[in-house]
Amino acid sequence: MAVLAKISARMSVDEFLNWDSGDALRYELVDGEPRAMAPANRTHGTLQGRLATLINNHLDRENRPCSLVVEPGVVPHLLSDYNVRVPDLAVTCAPYQTEETVLTDPVLLIEILSPSNQAKTWTNIWAYTSIPSVREILVLRADRIGAELLRRSPQGEWPARPAAIGGELMLETIGFRTNLTELYRGTRLTS
Repeated sequence: MAVLAKISARMSVDEFLNWDSGDALRYELVDGEPRAMAPANRTHGTLQGRLATLINNHLDRENRPCSLVVEPGVVPHLLSDYNVRVPDLAVTCAPYQTEETVLTDPVLLIEILSPSNQAKTWTNIWAYTSIPSVREILVLRADRIGAELLRRSPQGEWPARPAAIGGELMLETIGFRTNLTELYRGTRLTS
């Protein structure tokens, strides 16, 4: 009986999207429970801004029909009625037809891994693999220069472990290349 009460007390995606927390915090919905998100530290925010600029410039230069979205809500297919996760960045190549409350068809998701929230971030990353449109998930480190990449195979399968990225980062979904050191320029990690 207690399990049934707990399930019915969960917040749905629709309830979450219409919910006013009454505070100035940002939230995501995890298995029916709103979870507050801490503000980004300086390195995290610098990486997020730098990568957003580089990707936007690349998409414009290549005239790709894709757009980068900062901190969009995405709905994993696992427990989709009770989850809205918020990656740091996402790229979609679907036509812009209406204003979406959540991004329904991202092809690339990017998370910046801070030391204080690694377990929660990895939980989100693995949940993202259930979104059919997602082809790549990039994970950047905020405590050192480093990145990991999950890429869906042509058969639709995800690797058991992410691949460590060395000197050059290549995102196949958008044909984007950059050197990791260049990406981290302007952070305390390249001083």
